[in-house]
Amino acid sequence: MGIVNVTPDSFSDGGLWLDPEKAIAHGVDLVRQGADLVDVGGESTRPGAQRVTEEEELRRVIPVITGLVSAGVTVSVDTMRAVVAEASVAAGAKVINDVSGGRADANMVKVAAETGVPFVVMHWRGQSTEMEALARYQDAVREVVAEVEAQAEAVIGAGVRPEQLIVDPGLGFAKTREDDWALLARLEAWSRLGHPLLVAASRKRFLGTLLADEATGELRPARERDAATAAVSALAAAAGAWAVRVHEVGATADAVRVEAALRAARTRQEAR
Repeated sequence: MGIVNVTPDSFSDGGLWLDPEKAIAHGVDLVRQGADLVDVGGESTRPGAQRVTEEEELRRVIPVITGLVSAGVTVSVDTMRAVVAEASVAAGAKVINDVSGGRADANMVKVAAETGVPFVVMHWRGQSTEMEALARYQDAVREVVAEVEAQAEAVIGAGVRPEQLIVDPGLGFAKTREDDWALLARLEAWSRLGHPLLVAASRKRFLGTLLADEATGELRPARERDAATAAVSALAAAAGAWAVRVHEVGATADAVRVEAALRAARTRQEAR
């Protein structure tokens, strides 16, 4: 899943793709690099980000979705608003990727049920302005899985079909760096939920902290975290993830191919 942020303030590429024509060209290029689908978002969800209006979010994403769909790209929409999700699906989007899992907008689950498209339920405890204060866990893996499971059950109870659901641990959302690593170390814990798993680690702060300058402690800049992102992608694939959501597709596509080749070689060896 390639990322196209049509925003001025996203943490690693804010402003780069704000122009619709540039955003469309970038999305097409991500497919050329190996993306299976492109996730278009018009509102930053980085820690501390302020929300934009519904009208502004629609203005940003609908022309880009329309252009990408016309170019033959499979599109998902990254939004917490039901109106934006509905308009995006009408414009041709095939997936609703809601970082709140249907909690930020009471009408979102209804839209997901009525459209019937795959619906991402991510772990979420609150909006960007408050989420860092909500990163409090006794056992991050157990609690995050349980909270997503409860939300998935609520979404299904409200009319979304179980086969529509995709789950996401929400790396970086109301998580400390240690929580992020713990969740990555235990991706197999999600298998019991029975839904495809989306892993979105790309360029996130826990990677910047890992790669920080040893002398100064300065975090590795976001756009210099793609090799680490590719490593996480390969490990996520090995753990059974359905998809990984990344800014720079080429390196991750190569890393996932390597993992697939190794898995196939092991299968052949075991069959002998």
